[in-house]
Amino acid sequence: MVSSRRVSSLKELYFSLCNDPVLSADGKMSFSLDRHSGKKCIMLSARALSIIWGNTPIYWSWTSMSNSRFAEVTELIKVCWLEIKGTISSCMLSPRTRYAAYLVFKSTLRSYGFEFQPIEVGVGFAGDEAGRRKSSIYLYRESNMRQRRSRPRFRHASRSLMLAPAEGSGNYPKERQDGWSEIELGEFLTKEGEDGEVEMSVMETKGGHWKAGLVVEGIEIRPKMGNKSAFTQGMFKFVCTIPRFRAFSLCFAVVLSMFFYQFIVAFY
Repeated sequence: MVSSRRVSSLKELYFSLCNDPVLSADGKMSFSLDRHSGKKCIMLSARALSIIWGNTPIYWSWTSMSNSRFAEVTELIKVCWLEIKGTISSCMLSPRTRYAAYLVFKSTLRSYGFEFQPIEVGVGFAGDEAGRRKSSIYLYRESNMRQRRSRPRFRHASRSLMLAPAEGSGNYPKERQDGWSEIELGEFLTKEGEDGEVEMSVMETKGGHWKAGLVVEGIEIRPKMGNKSAFTQGMFKFVCTIPRFRAFSLCFAVVLSMFFYQFIVAFY
């Protein structure tokens, strides 16, 4: 079931879908539009993800948070095996678009076990191991790393010796405007007329030590880079996909108003 809303104009509808995501799939997924391109954005809630031991209360706790778009988020109590996976059909996204997937989360004051600990992440189409993008990221804030600069840059984790990442490497979380943090997991390209299952993963299973204090809201999939110059094309495509507005005359009128909308984006 998709939530409904009332709007008085196409412009209001467009910006409403850009700024206020619509919940669907019984509240386990949200849909929105990229403000600059008009392309689809999807966010899978924590309930829509596969989390190892996610329903075991001694390891994960389900709760609600006032600044989450979803009814439930999940907090890591403690685990030594961290494994979070999500899947989405590429037909739900815009074709011919480079997308990136982001883990959206918070760290609590009780967070531990993530300092200098690399987390393995990956994104790719099911069955295409050669094309799957894998990398290592850190769920510990870069500012917190700098506060510990006086401490040794090496730490033992099980039998392996880990080196803290260089500052500014881009593998650290970034703060979002909604108060959450996010870290990119990887990217992929959707193609016209092709449907495939996109798999996303977040794993730390090699360190062998306990971790806690991670609050997961979900995984967001959105266009890799929004481009302001693409707004005109995005708005045009958005309007023309609405059945009642497919008439040529209206599309022609929309084209004439595009210059006006570009100025709106700059000052909205």
